[in-house]
Amino acid sequence: MFIPAQRQHPRFTTTVPKEYVHRAAVAEVLLTGWRRLDDSRFVASAQWPRTHSYFTSPCGLHYDSTLVAETIRQVGTLVSHAEYGVPLNNHFILNSLRYACDPAQLEVLGTPAELSLSVTCAKLCRGGRLTGVEFDVDILRDGRPVGSGLAKATMLRPEIYRRIRGERLTPGPDAEAPLAEPVEPVLVDRRYAPDVVLSPGDAPRRWLLRADRRHPILFEHPNDHIPGMVLLEAARQVTRLLAPGSTAIATENSFERYVEFDSPCLIEAEEHDSADPAVKVVSVRAEQDGRTAFTSTLTLALPTAQAPAVRM
Repeated sequence: MFIPAQRQHPRFTTTVPKEYVHRAAVAEVLLTGWRRLDDSRFVASAQWPRTHSYFTSPCGLHYDSTLVAETIRQVGTLVSHAEYGVPLNNHFILNSLRYACDPAQLEVLGTPAELSLSVTCAKLCRGGRLTGVEFDVDILRDGRPVGSGLAKATMLRPEIYRRIRGERLTPGPDAEAPLAEPVEPVLVDRRYAPDVVLSPGDAPRRWLLRADRRHPILFEHPNDHIPGMVLLEAARQVTRLLAPGSTAIATENSFERYVEFDSPCLIEAEEHDSADPAVKVVSVRAEQDGRTAFTSTLTLALPTAQAPAVRM
């Protein structure tokens, strides 16, 4: 008797729901799936497109290392909403993020980068409600480590967020500072002026934050304050000015206050001595109204040396 072969169904890939990663455009969703291992461990998959409109080097040959940070951020919001039941109307406040990467694995190849993520979470609960999460993420590309990181975030219910933000939630027409002229795009490895988030300052190693709310990636959806991704990009652009051709192999970032649109935000940097001549360390601070709002410490591999991989 003839027995037909079992029909093989094609395997399709799609993105996770964009709402789970706080993105308005499906094109900006990097994650393609996830699976729970137990209450604190998960695996996820992601894909980086070969021609990302922003997180790619000007020559198009390498991914921007900030893409590692965005992947970690997305998997943290995904697990919080999809697995821990955080309502989608809650506000996800990133408190800190540190990550490291292997620049050799950031090369753009002939196909999109297919990534696997290993995620371990620790929950902070209060009154039986999840109020915070810490997530440790390892990212692999074809079995080789691309990057890793640790992030901490707080979840706020809408009524609490409204109480904290007050009138900042509905800024008036004059609540935005004028957009200043950018530094030269080529100096910060960007192609176009709208991609630049720094304006020249009044002294060496000092700049003003430049936040163009029309930018389709940095301001992918409306926000009542300057997003953390803009501050990460400002720190990255500072390193391009201080150490041209360098590669960030590790960063440690702390988000201490909201950065508002209606007041100038000073970005200042300090270079530190390193025992390794192939490495430079730069610290960046964002100050608004006399108070520190954001700090970042970046470890850079200088262009004359082979960039080592760092595990944080």
